[in-house]
Amino acid sequence: MKKLLFSILCPLAMVAFAGPYDVEEFKAQDVGTPDNFIAAEFGGELTTADPAAVADIQEGRLFVRQKFEDPFGEEATTYQLYQGQTGEQFSSLTALSAEGVDYSKLVKAKFYERRGMKPEEDVGKVYFDGKSVFAEGLTTLIAFVDGSPVVLKGDAPIAEAPVDSAATEETAIAAADSTAAEDEYCDDTDPDCEEEEDEALYSYDVSGDIDETNAEADNYEYSTTDAADAATARFGIGDEVRFWTAVGLSALAATTAVLGVVQHMKANEARDAYDDQKSLIKKIKNAVSDACADKGSADCEAAVDWYLKNNSIDLSQGAEEEILTMEALENRRDTNKETMDSYSMARNIWFGVTAASITAAVVLFVW
Repeated sequence: MKKLLFSILCPLAMVAFAGPYDVEEFKAQDVGTPDNFIAAEFGGELTTADPAAVADIQEGRLFVRQKFEDPFGEEATTYQLYQGQTGEQFSSLTALSAEGVDYSKLVKAKFYERRGMKPEEDVGKVYFDGKSVFAEGLTTLIAFVDGSPVVLKGDAPIAEAPVDSAATEETAIAAADSTAAEDEYCDDTDPDCEEEEDEALYSYDVSGDIDETNAEADNYEYSTTDAADAATARFGIGDEVRFWTAVGLSALAATTAVLGVVQHMKANEARDAYDDQKSLIKKIKNAVSDACADKGSADCEAAVDWYLKNNSIDLSQGAEEEILTMEALENRRDTNKETMDSYSMARNIWFGVTAASITAAVVLFVW
C-alpha cells in the first residue's frame, strides 16, 4: 500500500515544480487592454488565448503575454495570454528570433533585457505573431529554453514596403477625399441624410441575373461557414480540451470510488475480527476478576484454575485443534487492529481522490 501511494504522489510532486525562468501557467484574471501595438478585434477588451495556438497564428493577428504584479494578492506575480489584431504602431517593433529554437517553447519562456538579471525581472509585455517575438524598445532579448540561455536578435523594425511618388500622390488624394467625406456631418433630423441612408441600405440590383445573384450569395454563405469552422479549429480547441479532460476526470472518479468501496469492505472485515477478539479477551479478564473476588485475593491462581475448570472458554474461536494462549490471542487482536487502520487510511485516500476528481470535472463541464 505504501509503495502504491509513493508511485502516485511522486509524479504529482515533480509536476508541481517549474523553473524560475519559465511561466508555469496563465491564470491572471485581469482584463486584457489594447495598446498601440495590439488592438481588440471587435473593440473593447482583448480575449484570452490558448498557448497552443501561438505557433499557428493567422496573418494580421497578434498575441501578447502580459505580466501582472500584486504584492497583496494570493500570488505576487501572474501571467495571462491575450489575442487580437496588429495595432497602428506594430510596425515600429523589432522582430526577434533565435535560430534552432522551438517557437512553441518561447511562449512560456521569460524574457530579459540583458544577462545576469533576477528571475522576477523579466519583461512585462511580450508580443507573438507566430514567427517572431517583439518587445517595445528592445532589439535583443535573453531567454532560457530547456535550461540553456538563448539570445533573440533582430536586424531592424518591421518596415513598410517602398512605394513610388506617383502611388504616394494618389494615396494622399484618396486619403484627402476620404477625410472630406468623413468630415461631412449628418444630422439625425436632416431628411436628405435619411434618404441617402435608405438608398444605401435598400438599393438592390433587380435587373441582373437571379441565378448569378443566388450563386454569389451561396458562395458568401459557404465562405462565412468555412471561416467560422477555421476559427473554431484554431481558437476553440480549449473547449474541446476542457471537455475531454473532464471526461477523463469522471472516469478517474469512478475508478477511485470502486477502489474506495473495496477498501471499505476490507476494513469492515478486519474491524469485525478485531471486535470479536477484543470482546473475548474482555470476557476472560472479567471472569478471572470475578473468580478472584469470590475466592479471595490471597490465592488468585487457585481462583483462575477453579473458573477454568467450571466454565468452558473457547480460546481457539471455533478451531478444532488450535489452542490459543492469552498472549497469542492478544497478538492476533493487535494484528487485526493494524490491518483495519491500513484499509481505513487507503479508503479515505481513494475517496478523497474521488471527491477532488468530481469537483474538477464539474468545474470543467460548466466552464
